Parts: sequence; structure tokens; C-alpha cells
Amino acid sequence: MHAEVIAIGDEITSGQALDTNSRWLSQRLGEAGVDVLFHTSVGDQLEACIDVFQTALRRAEVVITTGGLGPTDDDLTREAIAAATSRELEFNPAALEHIRALFARRRREMPERNQRQAYFPAGAEVIPNPDGTAPGIDLTVEREGGGRSRLFALPGVPAEMKQMWAATVVDAVTRFTGGGRVIRHRAINCFGAGESQIEAMLPELIRRGQQPRVGINASEATIILRIAAEGTSETEALAAIEPTSQLIREKLSSLVFGEGDERLQDVVIQLLEQQGRTLATVEWGTAGLVASWLGDADRARDDATPANGYLGGVVVRSETALRDLLDVPRTTAERHPPENTEIAAAMARACRERFGAHYGLAVGRFPPPGAEAAVHLALATPGGVQTHTHPHASHPAMRRTLCAKVALNLLRLKLIGK
Repeated sequence: MHAEVIAIGDEITSGQALDTNSRWLSQRLGEAGVDVLFHTSVGDQLEACIDVFQTALRRAEVVITTGGLGPTDDDLTREAIAAATSRELEFNPAALEHIRALFARRRREMPERNQRQAYFPAGAEVIPNPDGTAPGIDLTVEREGGGRSRLFALPGVPAEMKQMWAATVVDAVTRFTGGGRVIRHRAINCFGAGESQIEAMLPELIRRGQQPRVGINASEATIILRIAAEGTSETEALAAIEPTSQLIREKLSSLVFGEGDERLQDVVIQLLEQQGRTLATVEWGTAGLVASWLGDADRARDDATPANGYLGGVVVRSETALRDLLDVPRTTAERHPPENTEIAAAMARACRERFGAHYGLAVGRFPPPGAEAAVHLALATPGGVQTHTHPHASHPAMRRTLCAKVALNLLRLKLIGK
């Protein structure tokens, strides 16, 4: 069976609020074995809501909406569902009694307009909302051409929506769909090649119609391969994912750095700790971004005794700072322009020595705006200095992030012996 999740509200369609409910519901539906094919957002306009509901009921067996169940004039979900399914709204005395009791429990007088929350499309079941004034709606609709759709309307307040899902809706969805299936996902994170390059390395895996399904997307220069598989149990679904996961790792080798929520900086810190190594950084172009990421990821628990991991960093913005903070010799700075591998190498060596770290990682100065040049990076190790030149050709908004990831990946590859 397929599902559609609908988020209702002008605050969503105007971009003033982020729709986190749809993401959460899609994850829960997947766990219940229901594949979500559509996410829809619609503003607080009656005709638009009616059209969206009718479309969803035609193309999905399970429809879940959030928002629009409040007492105000712009809360139109109940009216839109009634109109979309050609039903009248009917008063439910038990629902009104619950709303009155909730106000009394909070020692507040119930406004008259809250009575409209006790009206439901004919034939609908009430989804209890223990801690809110907006009961949900559970309605089964006969589809043209045969079959049925089940529509669940929930409040937009995340805490209430989640409570109602767990207490009532998930069991109702499982009974309606017949249960017996689960969907599980795995995300494999890669860095060091572009989206099209990685797809070319996995031509058969990403082909449509494959099982398990493999999708690919980019997020701030990290390429993410998403595997989805179905099974009769979680164990079976995860077992179906495993061969594809292993094949991706074999094909992409060191391009793969982690899974799920793992970031490059998390992996670097883990490798440093596993190998008993320490790191210090010096940054010019990235202005402390690498240090910020590493500091966030470092899991050292005792600041009094430096742990294996990240010892700290320096941010420089001038050649004077190189000399004053890191003792980079004046002759080196005078002999080379700031955008140069020699300067990056000197930065890395000086940083490593100043902190007494196993590794010193340096990001050089970015070239001036408009210049077709490169950023120079360097990694100082006990055995010498490795330099890397990165083209300064990415989108301006991405340059700092991309360069910081290139620097971290340079160290990661060193740590794994690549």
C-alpha cells in the first residue's frame, strides 16, 4: 500500500515554519510497512484543501494530514474533508465534553468557538487527543473503481500528533493494511567524488526497479546513498539491505566514510582515538570552521588531561598572524605569496610543533574574489608534510564548507592508510 502525508497551514507554504511532521510520519509509516509516495503542503484555503484531499484519496490508500483542526476560522481541515468526501459535518457530544473537561482541568473557561472542534464528517471515528483540544479524524472512504482509502487527520502540534499516532493511529494503520511488512532504510555517506561520478560507479544499483531500492542525493558536498528494503520483520528487511551495502562499499572503497548521521568530523575523531593520535589545526580561508566541527565531535571527557583526539586550533587572517602566532619564519612568508603550497606546509608544520600533536592540518588562504586559483592544504605528520591543492571553483556559498571537508578527508585518508 502507498501513503500520502499532507501538511496544512499558511505557515508551511509561506516558508515561515518548517514541516517536521511529514518527515516524522513518513518514518513511522515506513516502520509500519507503508511506502510513502507523496508529501503535499497546502495553505489555509478551503478549495485548495478540498482539491488536495480528493487527489490524495484517489492515489493513496493511506492519507495522513496534520494541521487545521484548531478552533479558529483558518482551521479548515474538518470542513475540507467533509466537502471532499460529500459528507455533512455532525456534532459529537462526547468530543465536546472532552474539550470542556480539558479547559476545566486547566481552570480556564472554554470559548464558544471551540465547539466547532466537536464536529466530524459523517461516518468518521474520533481519534482521542488526551492532552489537546483538537480531536483527530479517522475516516474510511470508498474509492472510485473499487477499494478503500483511510484518512487520518491529526493536529499540527508535534507532541499531540506523536502521542495520538502511538496511542491510536499506528494500530489502525496496521489493521487496515494487513500488517506483516516493514520497511527499513540505511544511508551510506561518501566524500571525494561528485554525484554523477558515484552514480557511474554503481550503474546497476541505482537503476529504477531494483530491489532493494537505492537513491542518491547530495548534501553540502557529501553524497548520500539511501538503501530501502522491505521484509516481514525488521531482521529480514535489514538482511535484504546488507548485500547491497557491502557491494557499495566494495565499489566505492575509500569514498565511503560512514553511515546514517555520521559526519566526516565524527569519523576523524573516532580514528584518532582508536589509533592513539592527536590533531591540531590552523585555518586561514575556512576561518575556524574545521576547528568548530572537530570541537563539536570530540568526545574527550576530561579537559584536564588531553585525550587522544583534537587538541585545538588557530585561526589566522594575515601574514603577521602567521609569524606572531605560529612562528612561521619571515623569510618563508616573504618568499611565497599567501596562496601557495609552501605557506600551507609551513602552517601545518608550525601548528603541529606548537601544539605537540601527531598531526597538524592547515588550510591556506582563499584566493581573491574572481581569481581562477586554488586553495592549498597541508597535513604535517611525524614523517613529513603532505600538500594538496583544491580548485577554488565551487559555488561561493559552498566554498568554505567544501574546503573544510576536503581538509578533514585528507586526514581521514591518511588515518586509514589510503
